[in-house]
Amino acid sequence: MLAEFGHFSLLLVAVSSLIAIITSVYDISRNRSETISVQLSVAHFCALFSLISIGILAAAFIYDDFTLSYVSSHSNSHLPDFFKAAAVWGGHEGSLLFWVMMLACWASAIAFMKNKLPARFMNYALLTALLFVSAFAFFTLYASNPFEINSVIPEEGRDLNPMLQDVGLIFHPPLLYVGYIGFASSFALAMAALWDSEDKVEWLIYARKFALFAWAFLTAGIVLGAWWAYNELGWGGWWFWDPVENASLLPWLTGTALLHSLLAGIHRKTLVRWTLTLSFATFSLSLLGTFVVRSGILTSVHAFAIDPTRGIILLLLLLGLVVGGFGSLLYKSNSVKSAGIESLASKEFMFLIGNIIFTVAMLTVILGTFYPMIFQLLGLGNISVGAPYFNTLFAPLTFVALALMAVAPWFNWKEEPNVSGRIRGLTIILLVSAALGFAVYRVQYDSIHFMPWLTWTLSILVVLTLLLQLLKLPSSAWMKAAPMMLAHLGVTIAATGAGMNAYHSIETSAKMNEGSEVSFGRFELNFEQLELFVGPNYTSEKAHFLINEKQKTIPERRHYQVRVMNMTEPGIRNYWHGDLYITLGEKLIDGSYAVRIQYKSYVMWIWFGGILMTLGGVLALFVRKKIVKKSPSQ
Repeated sequence: MLAEFGHFSLLLVAVSSLIAIITSVYDISRNRSETISVQLSVAHFCALFSLISIGILAAAFIYDDFTLSYVSSHSNSHLPDFFKAAAVWGGHEGSLLFWVMMLACWASAIAFMKNKLPARFMNYALLTALLFVSAFAFFTLYASNPFEINSVIPEEGRDLNPMLQDVGLIFHPPLLYVGYIGFASSFALAMAALWDSEDKVEWLIYARKFALFAWAFLTAGIVLGAWWAYNELGWGGWWFWDPVENASLLPWLTGTALLHSLLAGIHRKTLVRWTLTLSFATFSLSLLGTFVVRSGILTSVHAFAIDPTRGIILLLLLLGLVVGGFGSLLYKSNSVKSAGIESLASKEFMFLIGNIIFTVAMLTVILGTFYPMIFQLLGLGNISVGAPYFNTLFAPLTFVALALMAVAPWFNWKEEPNVSGRIRGLTIILLVSAALGFAVYRVQYDSIHFMPWLTWTLSILVVLTLLLQLLKLPSSAWMKAAPMMLAHLGVTIAATGAGMNAYHSIETSAKMNEGSEVSFGRFELNFEQLELFVGPNYTSEKAHFLINEKQKTIPERRHYQVRVMNMTEPGIRNYWHGDLYITLGEKLIDGSYAVRIQYKSYVMWIWFGGILMTLGGVLALFVRKKIVKKSPSQ
């Protein structure tokens, strides 16, 4: 009975959002906003009942309601409760319901701005937001219903995929989805700005708040996903350039550009066309990521649901999104008012260069991800595009982005009267950074590689620039500058970690049994004992390793009986300069084990940098900045 109410709640969301769309179109066709109260109420109504629907699905998992096909396919009575809760979004149907819930919540958030934006603008924005809600709600009901009843009720569930039975699963997908779906609000506000005849700057301010929220969650989701893959899959890497990983990176790249473009629009009413384009592109890329995961067109350990019907529907939704957004931009392009950039030595010009860099990076990832598929569809054979392609093209783009981060703070909005003086100061700081980068690098390693050294140099340059800018500000303004500084500091730390990880990670393999010892770099490893362990829904072999006679780590091999799958849980010992990463392989004929030992240089810096970026985005939501609205001629 409870499951039927969850299904009915989802049906209410679909139908009510459709009714609101019809009334909104009726109002717009008559050039009035008499029924705006209906749209506002429906937005809140959809948020409430979508929350009720997903809450009922979560209860079905907790109480092992195997009458539901989705629950029996992704849970088991022996599965720990916190994994049962995470299993709600661990499969296709549940994740789509989560999409509906978040779209409805974002529509409700837009509705709360009813007193801050004109009624006509709100009508367009809510029409767009509720269109998303209605489309995904009907799609979920038609092709991805999580409340479908089993024809034969099983006594036990099939269990959750062992790869997903990790603490990262509890937080990674919802963080990612909140980020993905949050950019729907920027899309809706941009669409309203295009079709509303009034030229207001306020929409840029609110769009930036929504985009900041989405970007912070997307950043956290990507970092946590990389950490999950590093800790759970046993391969020791942090970014594999997997198609699904790339799918989450695409909207992050354009979303980062969007944040800077919105700031330029708020301060100088410039880059407005860029802002509109990036708003449409970012959410379109978010939906592209959803299509990649669920269509089966690309192979990935992260992908699920390969039903062609679902893929076709998602592709149609994506095409509708692209045509609706960019078609509107083309149709209304003449009505978009955007100030020109008056000087190359200005902050807005630096933001323009940044937009171009992020766009090129996005196109680079798209080409590398989808080119093999297109190549095959054209009957030209099979081709693979791997890490060398991405690393070769991404490295110079990263260096340019770091350089731009160091240069941009030296310039003001509009134009800089003392450009030559700023260039001289920047040159001096660059030379100091190069020397410091060499010194810091040389202290740790005898051999100096150019790419990591350049990363150190540019990262130190960014940090010194941030410190100089901070010292110029009065102490009362430090809190306002903190979000940007935290985010940029996070980028430099993550970039340094990635560079050092690429050039100074080492590995070896050994055949070991109890009592064996191995020397590996600065580490002495002793295989102390093997422990057999019985978990709630698996059995495992745990190898206890002693590191340098004082620290321990315990890699293990797990066997999940229901899924009949083996999983490797690496033993990881963290240090500030890198991780010792031990993977326990299969048991050999003589009773020993194949052991893979890796040293992952500076990998902790990647996670720490991601955390700082996320904190910078979150903090920016709470810091109120006084925006000085200037006319383009000022």
